[in-house]
Amino acid sequence: MIEPLLVDRVAVVTGGGGGIGAATARLFAEHGAHVVIAEIDEQLARRTAEEITGSGGSAFAVVTDVRDGNQVAQLARSVLDRYGRVDVLVNNVGHWVRHPGGFASTDPELWDELYRVNLHHVFLVTRAFLPAMLDRRAGAIVNVSSVEGLRGYPEDPVYAAFKAAVIHFTRSLAVQVGHDGVRVNAIGPDVTESLQVPYSQWLTADEQAQWPQWVPVGRMGLPEDQASVILFLASDLSAFVTGHTIPTDGGTGAAGGWFRSSRRSDREWTNRPAAP
Repeated sequence: MIEPLLVDRVAVVTGGGGGIGAATARLFAEHGAHVVIAEIDEQLARRTAEEITGSGGSAFAVVTDVRDGNQVAQLARSVLDRYGRVDVLVNNVGHWVRHPGGFASTDPELWDELYRVNLHHVFLVTRAFLPAMLDRRAGAIVNVSSVEGLRGYPEDPVYAAFKAAVIHFTRSLAVQVGHDGVRVNAIGPDVTESLQVPYSQWLTADEQAQWPQWVPVGRMGLPEDQASVILFLASDLSAFVTGHTIPTDGGTGAAGGWFRSSRRSDREWTNRPAAP
């Protein structure tokens, strides 16, 4: 049995009502944290908080649109009034919004949408909670970026740019506040079931059967896979880790575009654009 890693720590998880955020909130509570679920969807927020408290954990929900500076300020006041501190912040919110088509025909209003939901809120929420961490000279911030911030993403260069910005913000802020006892890290998920990317609904049975060819670990990622790495980065197990983004991608980044071939008898691997 692993010893609890976040006993009595106050952890704020944005987008904590579903998907990766909910899995993180539940895992944090299992490890003894007081979890604050900041979520725009009231029903999801209440349900996840009730699941945690019903299992004996500590959680409460704050309905918040993290794109709104006033609501973020109110969230921070609620947390600090209730607990007097914050130990962990997980900036989990993000969304690709919709497929934009070619960049040349995209609408600048979509760029603004993507900015607010993928990058601007990271600035807003971090600025709201960082001073309390600096005052106590202790804290851990974990940002959720994407594999698309680590590689070229031809379907949506604007989304990719904001996800890459999250990674560089993580790196740069970590250097700035490291001497003040605050660590800042990130994860870069890929091929993981989430609210925005429900692979189990999108893929046919035949497509799902190809996971062993497409992902080195041989399966689709689950929200719990991401939550486990977030827990590591939030806990003292990573006390000497800051400024880094861990690619939580099942090995797709390491594979570098190479896939197992089920159709070629002469070679096990292929990087050809045809189906493997």
